[in-house]
Amino acid sequence: MNRNQLIEQIREKKSYLCVGLDTDVTKIPKHLQSQPDGVFQFNKAIIDATKDHCVSYKVNTAFYESQGLKGWEAMEQTLHHIPKTHFTIADAKRGDIGNTSSQYAKTFFEVLPFDAVTVAPYMGEDSVRPFLEYEDKWAIVLGLTSNAGSNDFQQLALSGKNNGGRLYETVLHTVSSWGTPGNLMFVVGATRASDLASIRSIIPEHFLLVPGVGAQGGSLEEVTKYGLNNDYGLLVNASRAIIFAGGGEDFAEKAKIVAAGYQDEMKGLLGA
Repeated sequence: MNRNQLIEQIREKKSYLCVGLDTDVTKIPKHLQSQPDGVFQFNKAIIDATKDHCVSYKVNTAFYESQGLKGWEAMEQTLHHIPKTHFTIADAKRGDIGNTSSQYAKTFFEVLPFDAVTVAPYMGEDSVRPFLEYEDKWAIVLGLTSNAGSNDFQQLALSGKNNGGRLYETVLHTVSSWGTPGNLMFVVGATRASDLASIRSIIPEHFLLVPGVGAQGGSLEEVTKYGLNNDYGLLVNASRAIIFAGGGEDFAEKAKIVAAGYQDEMKGLLGA
């Protein structure tokens, strides 16, 4: 999916909601835990219930990789069930030397044909470059995360030529020169919403993938206020708040209600 197609989906639905499929097998309803394909059946029901209210799905690969072969099979089945109209993200946070990154890119763009994959930029341009060489595919680079450990490195103040800026700001500025707003996005945690205004001054045109709204306490209103640009420029992810909204056999209906609530709030924030 290219940038124009993504923008059109957001415009059409008045939604920039991304549903995170962080499917923990121990948290899905009991009646599915005993089924050999329970994870896929859970995801299938969630997708069918929420697809009219969101524009994207983010598959956190750790929850599938930890299940071995059957997890990979569930991930592949899930990806193929997501409608082609929706932007698909492999939340894998890959990043390694160039030839290894090339294999990761092949994994998530060819073998598993996701639209995008999350990437860690710590090893530099040659570790990210292989993901940018695919047409109409996206690298979503970690920019500013909301976990406590982000203070260890991301928030460090730099001196000299960086004019006292913080490390994450240098990362955003540098990485943005490696690609374009048509193949690069950045992860920015919702609980750092107050930083979005300064982030937008560095990368005004790029899409931001914003986790942390919902169970983690981020404010959708603040994220929208500071993060929206002329082309929307936002994908706001909610995972647990949606997919685990209900624990019984009506889990999908409960998920639909929460997803529809997010869409309605987004419509209001967009002035639709």
